[in-house]
Amino acid sequence: MSSEHDTTIENEDSELLDSTDCADKSLISELSKHDVLSSIQIDAYESLPAPVKRRVKALKNLQLQVTNLEAKFYEEVHLLECKYNKLYYPIHEKRHNIVTGLYEPTESECQWTLDDDTEELSKDLDEKAKIEEVSEKKDGEGEPDSKPIVGVPLFWLTAFKNVSLIADMIQPCDEPILATLIDVKSILLESDPMGFVLEFHFAPNEYFSNSVLTKEYEMKCSPDPTDPFSFEGPEIVKCKGCKIDWKKGKNVTIKQVKKKQKHKNRNSVTRVVVKTVQNDSFFHFFSPPDICEESDSESYDETQALLTSDFEIGHLIRERVVPNAVLFFTGEAIDPDEYDEEEEEEEEEDEDDDYVEESDPEEKEEIPFKKSEENSKRKGGRRSSGPAQNAKAGHVSGNTAECKQQ
Repeated sequence: MSSEHDTTIENEDSELLDSTDCADKSLISELSKHDVLSSIQIDAYESLPAPVKRRVKALKNLQLQVTNLEAKFYEEVHLLECKYNKLYYPIHEKRHNIVTGLYEPTESECQWTLDDDTEELSKDLDEKAKIEEVSEKKDGEGEPDSKPIVGVPLFWLTAFKNVSLIADMIQPCDEPILATLIDVKSILLESDPMGFVLEFHFAPNEYFSNSVLTKEYEMKCSPDPTDPFSFEGPEIVKCKGCKIDWKKGKNVTIKQVKKKQKHKNRNSVTRVVVKTVQNDSFFHFFSPPDICEESDSESYDETQALLTSDFEIGHLIRERVVPNAVLFFTGEAIDPDEYDEEEEEEEEEDEDDDYVEESDPEEKEEIPFKKSEENSKRKGGRRSSGPAQNAKAGHVSGNTAECKQQ
């Protein structure tokens, strides 16, 4: 009985192995077919008879007509966006007035009753605000210097910090300046070429004398003659920053570091040299890097990556942040998936930190420099990242043409 049972198990194992082998062979066969098909597809056009090739070229000309019509479509969409962008101005102006305290909304304007839960929450918040207001009045008795809260403090700073791409650019030294940011405007340019200007309006502050900082983006809405079928809509191809008139000793984009220099002669005196170097800051956004065709390949690629990131951020501010600023301020516009991904990345980094490789002292000296360089790319307004997806009538160009400072 036992031998028969063992024989049955052996037969089942043999059948299982045979079926597994068959599955593997089938998979290998399919992959081989796929490789063959791929090579066939690549060579398919070349192997076509001349009359068929001729007709395919005619089909491509038809496809080019479709692409050119798409370009016209996007041009009209841009004009429509320009029309409606002007209609947003009065609404955004009222938002600015409420944020800065120039206008106090009426009781009816403050009613927000989207649903029952929101209404109950609103009532709870109103009651809490009244209690805090009474408490503040009691605490403030005999203190004539205490001032009431005006508008919505730190509105734009909070909104920016709730956008992961922008939050990565903001350094502690930037926050006091961005606390004086009172408005951000997006102005669409109808002229040929199309484009848009981002205006950052600041209250008087101790850092720079400019009341407005600007960033202008130029867009192209025509297929590339050398590669027309890559056209996917308008793309940002150029950008131009502005000059920031920093007050003395207040430029947060640079810092001074002291370095010791010692002559080769051992008996010579060591001297301290002060050098000015770049400091990580959000305000590098207004002085984008220049593309130099003569630069080496590595430097050129790095600049391209920085500009691609710059274009993505400019596009994001125009398309999402300016229209939905209050939702970023409250956190409602934050994508929860972004934070899930960030948490996963942090966990992976923590795991990597658990394993430290031993190295020579000379190698250890280079590590801080590499980390500093990486932080400069991530946090200093120069983070590398892929291009943004199409959104309405604009997307980020993968082929950067030019970006300059005024």
